[in-house]
Amino acid sequence: MCHEALAAAQTGCQLRLAFNAIGDHIDGQFMADVANKYPENVPGKYYVDNQCIDCDLCRETAPDNFKRNDDGGYSFVYKQPASPDEEARCKEAKEGCPVEAIGDNGT
Repeated sequence: MCHEALAAAQTGCQLRLAFNAIGDHIDGQFMADVANKYPENVPGKYYVDNQCIDCDLCRETAPDNFKRNDDGGYSFVYKQPASPDEEARCKEAKEGCPVEAIGDNGT
């Protein structure tokens, strides 16, 4: 009986945590934050913030615009998009980022 109660409590906690995470995500708490962008980002619309997990997706999607900081293990924008094709690739990288570390509201 104790094991069943413990399992039910753990499941309830896990569901609450998942729901809270979804709510936080919807509220925008996981979106890129211009205040936390890496200093290597060049000025402009796109940037990478400190949520980056170095997954390489942006560098594969938009290699003309994103590079890796080898010492820190994260990506940054080294060149803002200069063509419609580059803009589309940066947008695709932003939308595909698994941790939403890419923003498009920079200056």
